[in-house]
Amino acid sequence: MRATNLGRSGVVVTELGLGTAQLGGLYEPTMDQRTANATVAAAWEAGIRYFDTAPHYGLGAAEERVGVALAGRPREAFTISTKVGRLIVENADGGRERRWGFGADAVRRSLDMSRQRLRLDRIDVALVHDPEEHLDQAIDEAFPALAELRAHGVIGAVGVGTRNLPSLLRFVRETEVDAVMVAGRLTLLDADALVELVPLCRERGVSVLNAGVFNSGVLAAPAPVAGAHFEYATAPPHVLARAREIEATTLRHGISLPEAALAFAAHSDVVSSVVVGADSPEQIVQTADAFAARHRDLSELWRDLRPGRPGATTAREPHHRGE
Repeated sequence: MRATNLGRSGVVVTELGLGTAQLGGLYEPTMDQRTANATVAAAWEAGIRYFDTAPHYGLGAAEERVGVALAGRPREAFTISTKVGRLIVENADGGRERRWGFGADAVRRSLDMSRQRLRLDRIDVALVHDPEEHLDQAIDEAFPALAELRAHGVIGAVGVGTRNLPSLLRFVRETEVDAVMVAGRLTLLDADALVELVPLCRERGVSVLNAGVFNSGVLAAPAPVAGAHFEYATAPPHVLARAREIEATTLRHGISLPEAALAFAAHSDVVSSVVVGADSPEQIVQTADAFAARHRDLSELWRDLRPGRPGATTAREPHHRGE
């Protein structure tokens, strides 16, 4: 599987990455270590060497499960990204809770705790997670702390991850991030990142990690049905209707909805990795197989999916890689 550098850093990611929110129990709270091990192993067998996690996922459970699942793998063979902004702390009842923390000390503490949960000596990529309600502090305090760690080789690359486009734009304009993780804003249902963010990243040499490309699930399977997830909740009727219209268009071009969603997510020249979740080994294998459709010439499909055309979405034809 092809791999590329993040921005100007020396950190390399595969073009398909495994996101681990499900391993922390996003939709299945009963996720266990055995299933997590099998899912990571299936991703590895499919050629995936980039794994994204966060303290937020399952109150640290995702990091712990990923750490166990990757134990014994050659450390130089894979890339790990995790996030800062939410500290996981013990509460009075002996359980865990989340606390916001975008100060320099909180960022350093968060990374130390993540390393322990992941059982690793270093973090490859540190992403500022969902900073929109604390944006000034994240830019003025969290980023400089991470940049210092990057300068000393403690971490390899620095970025920001959120679905909030104004936050991503400010980080790209005002800091020297290597990458942005765009969640659900560069998809067949919502391609608003193409308007300002993608051109700005191209101009500034910033890589895009494209996450949430199925918009939480509604684009992940053929024939979207009632009850499918959208933006981490149940998809409303008008979203289901749009997804079905998109699918009707993709099928006319001989490609399934999940294949088209993955191909669109990967097509922009600034996208270094498409990050997908999975709650079973079978699911990540299916996704990796569907990802192969990106090699087809789908320019006519992208034109048909422009606004005002059958199956209209916010999608615009991406600036492609020339593949």
